Amino acid sequence: MRNDIDDCYNEITDHGPDPFVVNLYNAAMKNKFYRTTLWTGCHLQMTLMQINPNEDIGLEVHPDVDQFIMIVHGCGVANMGKARDALTYKVPVRNGYGIFVPAGTWHNLINCGTSPMKLFTVYAPPEHAPGTVHPTKEIAEREENR
Repeated sequence: MRNDIDDCYNEITDHGPDPFVVNLYNAAMKNKFYRTTLWTGCHLQMTLMQINPNEDIGLEVHPDVDQFIMIVHGCGVANMGKARDALTYKVPVRNGYGIFVPAGTWHNLINCGTSPMKLFTVYAPPEHAPGTVHPTKEIAEREENR
């Protein structure tokens, strides 16, 4: 029998769309990349992220995708709003905080701490191609702007 909980730590890859069980805290803490898809199904996707100190996810909007972000380690500020230049919702976040981003909402998450922020994020429906790995934010931005 496959032991997904332990196998995930040997190599973080996209395990979807098969059934999968994992300790998300441990998987998020092990991830060293800006973005790594952990599971992609037909209607939902889970990615792991690492945001370095004084960096951010980047201001973005997903017109047709709801997003949930869970902070596993670190602290920062979540900014959201109805327009790129109207981020009126600003909340400090830290370990254990969940951030709900409705489709069509501009948002950014800034790491204000001194260590990498570790998190996982759920997209519904999926936002990235299955198996996506972006080692850095710069690579992610370059690939997404093709």
